[in-house]
Amino acid sequence: MTFPRSARFCALGLAALALGFGAPAQADGDVTCNAGPQSGWAKMSKLKKKAWLEEWKLLKMQVEGDCYEVYARTKEGQSIEAFFHPVTLKKLVVFRRGQEIYRAEGFTG
Repeated sequence: MTFPRSARFCALGLAALALGFGAPAQADGDVTCNAGPQSGWAKMSKLKKKAWLEEWKLLKMQVEGDCYEVYARTKEGQSIEAFFHPVTLKKLVVFRRGQEIYRAEGFTG
């Protein structure tokens, strides 16, 4: 039995996604921001602007624990996962393919 060419490409694409190709980077542990109550947090719309200034293409933004978590692609096309302090919007740590590529000075969370 043979399958149409489009079906074979679809199957290859699904296999690549299952292996993690094209998926956002995954962090190597829990990040803690010690941010306090959410009532004091900055709006995510301000974080969107900050990511834009980094020249990142946003894929997803969410609250993870007590931090803001951003999945994005750099201007070079690399998938990253970044954590920001939700009050100050300071970039705390950035991961690419599970490897830490940036950590703010003095940040231990």
